[in-house]
Amino acid sequence: MADVIGRVGRCQLTRRGGRFDVLARSILSQQISVQAARTIRRRLQGLLPGARISATGIDGLSDEQLQSVGISLQKRGYLRDLTAHVVAGTVNFRRLARIPDEAVIAELTAVKGVGRWTAQMFLLSGLGRPDIFAPDDLGLKNAIRALYDLGTKPTADQLEEIAEHWAPYRSVASWYLWRSLDMPLNSE
Repeated sequence: MADVIGRVGRCQLTRRGGRFDVLARSILSQQISVQAARTIRRRLQGLLPGARISATGIDGLSDEQLQSVGISLQKRGYLRDLTAHVVAGTVNFRRLARIPDEAVIAELTAVKGVGRWTAQMFLLSGLGRPDIFAPDDLGLKNAIRALYDLGTKPTADQLEEIAEHWAPYRSVASWYLWRSLDMPLNSE
């Protein structure tokens, strides 16, 4: 890991956008390419006041408008459920910022379309929590497998055991692991 850190350089892990925006983007990005998700997001922003993805903005759009920018029926349902939770106050971002990680995960996974991985990504990039590790993340699995020369697909327990050494900064370690996928592991 020290080699990866040395080669990648200073960590540039930062929180992204508004908290509703982070979750909405996660929903929009599910099971489609990065480019397709980016296109849909830009089109959606074009419908919203100030091009800002917010619960009140989404709540003000019709299903036809959401469909017109390429949001599938299933994802419209997920966005509507997230919006309803936020508008009703059952998902309160200020409260989420103050409660423990597992409580955030439990609250967010009550929203349709938000699973454990999405909630963990929200903790990492939406709330900026320093000690988040998502063992189900394919990129992290691949990076650890390559970095630690694991011949087989590592189990969640193996990944958690390796990641335990990075506590309380597993979010930073995850960021470096994702960056490592963009570079050759040895400098030959």
